[in-house]
Amino acid sequence: MLEPCDFQQNALLGMLPEEELARLLPNLEKVTLTLGQSLSESGRQMSHVYFPLDSIVSLLCVMENGASTEIAVVGHEGVVGVSLFMGGKTTPSRAIVQSAGQAYRLKGQLLKNEFYRAGPMQRLLLRYTQALLTQMAQTAVCNRHHNVDQQLCRWLLLSIDRLPGDKLVMTQELIANMLGVRREGVTEAAGKLQRAGLISYHRGHITVIDRPGLEARVCECYAVVKLEYDRLLNHHEVM
Repeated sequence: MLEPCDFQQNALLGMLPEEELARLLPNLEKVTLTLGQSLSESGRQMSHVYFPLDSIVSLLCVMENGASTEIAVVGHEGVVGVSLFMGGKTTPSRAIVQSAGQAYRLKGQLLKNEFYRAGPMQRLLLRYTQALLTQMAQTAVCNRHHNVDQQLCRWLLLSIDRLPGDKLVMTQELIANMLGVRREGVTEAAGKLQRAGLISYHRGHITVIDRPGLEARVCECYAVVKLEYDRLLNHHEVM
């Protein structure tokens, strides 16, 4: 029987049957991801996939003028690099580390080999990809139909869900880039949340003080994404 290890901090790795996990473990390399580090660039094929443990990676679409908008976040619930096993090889998005921490790295070809065995790993990755697509679609809806206050609440909750604690290190300028809005809008929205006692914000350090209060203010987009992840990545249904 495999010994307990921190790979279980990643939900996908933790749900794999022992036989499948045993094939991957010798090739899983633990790495440190630093804030702002690029894991993949638009149009370039990734050589590795990443299973975050306590880090968060943002998937961003970047315009020709340099403006960017976050389309999804990946944390301990998932994997960065779905294009490698979905057959597309590249994507037009970038993968940038939003919150520094640890991850396990695996050569893309090894994951593809496991995927094409058509066993539990394939079912798990396909379900995760569907959940990720739901997050992307709902993010597009939210950015079009909801105000900055609601978008910020959604972003904070999705980020906290993917971290072991209730603290984030993120400047307002970076948040504005993620949401694709003006920095002044983020400053105003964060100020409202702080005055309401929902968050504490000081020099790029954000602490969520009142999670139920954030959930009361957020739009329906957060619940749609969370419910879909919970439904699709239910251990018993996947296996």
